[in-house]
Parts: sequence; C-alpha cells; structure tokens
Amino acid sequence: MTGHYGRPLLIDLYCCAGGAAAGYRQAGFDVLGVDTDPQPDYPFEFVRADAIGYLSAGLPRRAAAIHASPPCQKYTPLNAYNHHDYPDLVAPTRDLLALTGLPFVIENVPQAPLDHPVILCGPMFGLRVYRHRGFEPGGGLVIAPPPHQPHTQRCARNGYLPTAARPFMSIHGGKHSQAWQRAAAATLGTPWMTTIRQVCEAIPPAYTRHIGAAMLTAAGYPAQDAA
Repeated sequence: MTGHYGRPLLIDLYCCAGGAAAGYRQAGFDVLGVDTDPQPDYPFEFVRADAIGYLSAGLPRRAAAIHASPPCQKYTPLNAYNHHDYPDLVAPTRDLLALTGLPFVIENVPQAPLDHPVILCGPMFGLRVYRHRGFEPGGGLVIAPPPHQPHTQRCARNGYLPTAARPFMSIHGGKHSQAWQRAAAATLGTPWMTTIRQVCEAIPPAYTRHIGAAMLTAAGYPAQDAA
C-alpha cells in the first residue's frame, strides 16, 4: 500500500482478510494489518506477527487508533457443544490496548466477554445479512449505533442464494459453491475476498466505516475524504 501520509494510521490487529480494514480506510485512515497467518488478499499494508507480541513491542509513531478482533471461536454458541480449547485473548488484548493511550475498539461475537459493547447489525447499514458483532470502545472512543430495526426479512438457507421470498443471506461455514461465495462477498461489501472462510469471518466494512468516523474524533482528527 502507498501511504497517504496526511492520514492518521490505524493498526488492525488479528486482521484476517481485511473486512474491518476496508471500512476504516473508507472513513479516512491509513491501515496496517497484523496477523499470525499469511493474508495474501489483505488489501493494505500487512505485517505477519503475533498481535500480543506486536502490541508489547511498541507501535509505529504514526499510530492514532487501534482495532482488534481476537479469535472468536471460544465464545461462539457452537463451542458450547464441542468444548474445544480455543485461546481466550480478549482480556490480554484489552490490557495492552489500554496501555497505549490511543482510542481503540475490540470486536467479537456478542457472546464474547466484551465490556459494554455496541452491537451492530447488517440492516443498520442497508446490508441484506443479519450479522451481529459487538464492538467494545476504549481510550475515549464513543460509538453511537444506528437504530436496530426488528428482523422482519426472511433469510435464505445457509449455502443457498437469496430469492425474492428470502432476500437476506445466511453467511456461515460449509461446502458452498463459488457462486455463493461471490454473492456473500458482494452482500458484505468485500468483493476482493476469494474464500468461503474469509467471507464467513468477515466484518462488513460498513460497520467500521461508521466506527472509523468516531475514531477520528476520538483521536483528534477532522473528518477525512473517503477513498
């Protein structure tokens, strides 16, 4: 990525394929992604590193805000049945984020141990998917969510394309077709994503574009032109 060095820099921890990053970029940030796994489809500058270690080592001088999406598998309803031993990284991440003095947000599924999270959902932003995600603000960040309307539209079955009778997509894991993957990516606003896993784990950029505007205010920057 070529930086726009008049823009503030947001650090995107546990970044995966960059759904959150795209929203922050649209809001006016440069973005640097950090993940332990290779992310060949990540659309911005990327560093392969452990997020906890990266935070502990100190952030770039330009860093103005931080987004963190610790792995969610430990907190999902499915794990209440399979009882796998997944890492619990919300609290350790929060402790290190608080030490930076920067505005930050921790994103996860609503069942995660977030502190007073704001819950965002697709129809708040005109998206045809019911995808609830919790966002815990910190470091002076205040997030005002749009109205959360009742879920009145019917969803297509997981793995099936939407229809006039069922216009909303169910975007969850499975052995789905390429047509389904492309439709899911378009529904979320992440057309660069190429795998089913990426879209099933993605944060819709519309969510973080909304949060990014509040991030700019909390970090002391004026609103930026989207790009």
